[in-house]
Amino acid sequence: MDSAYFIETIIKIVVIMLVFSALAGVGTYFERKVLAFMQRRLGPMNVGPYGLLQVAADGIKLFTKEDIIPTGVVAKIFKIAPVITAATAFMAAAAIPFLPSFTIAGYEVHPIVSDINIGILYILGVMAAGLYGPLLGGMASANKYSLISAARTVAVFISYEVVTGLSLLAPIMMVGSLSLIDFNEYQAGGIGDWIVWSQPVAFILFWIAAFAETGRTPFHLIANDHEIIDGFGTEYSGMRWGLFFIGEYANMFFISFVIPLIFLGGYGDGSFLGALGLLAKVAFFFFFFLWTRAAWPDVRPDQLMWLCWKLLMPIAVVNVVITGFVMMF
Repeated sequence: MDSAYFIETIIKIVVIMLVFSALAGVGTYFERKVLAFMQRRLGPMNVGPYGLLQVAADGIKLFTKEDIIPTGVVAKIFKIAPVITAATAFMAAAAIPFLPSFTIAGYEVHPIVSDINIGILYILGVMAAGLYGPLLGGMASANKYSLISAARTVAVFISYEVVTGLSLLAPIMMVGSLSLIDFNEYQAGGIGDWIVWSQPVAFILFWIAAFAETGRTPFHLIANDHEIIDGFGTEYSGMRWGLFFIGEYANMFFISFVIPLIFLGGYGDGSFLGALGLLAKVAFFFFFFLWTRAAWPDVRPDQLMWLCWKLLMPIAVVNVVITGFVMMF
């Protein structure tokens, strides 16, 4: 293996882990501020100017808080579950092109760890494997409420994985590839070439499923905010709880990259403006996750399952069939 390529890959992996781990903390600050603004409050204000150092304070608390292993838990599984959640979130980032290629000192840098030809399938598969984190954490906790939350989590994730996969079949049929870079090049001609215009149904279905995949309101059945307990994470403390937290926010950022790359032109022709455009789209989708939490109540588990199996999945199947007929004729 070329040593320069190996070193570049290691650097990209480290940068992604550091940047998106930090963004998870920064994301909580913006979430608090957005929710506070929409509820006519100030949000964090006491730690640093405008509460900016609240992120550092939260990080110090998580790293220094006692790591408690409750009596009666299955210790090995209890300890590994948060690692699975965080690891699968970051593993999914390997096939995402975060920016167009650029040159530094004559060396061309590709801001993607690996452009594998099954990139979308890889991302969906790894993110689906992430459900084992909450499942194992809840099952190993020796807490019946954690177990109920874990079962609820798996039901949501498995159900909406079906919608996610079916919604992407139609765009994949059009592009003829599973690589996100190929999706970007397919739409590089400009706004008129964006897949969202020819696949609006797939776009809406994928966007809805993204809320379930990340466990966000109004599909926040993993640990409802109106419940006294913290769902599958009730028995966790310190940085083990923090790993669940980092995994959730990292998934939000990664999904916010995937949606514009598939449906909204990605970074276009690879210019500087195209890169800024991609970051602006990512910022919008991340903000939309926060906005929805402030504006929508959680739905009941039976309503969520009804929406998936009786409405969204049939629509996704019909969309795939129609796309197939259109491409044939």
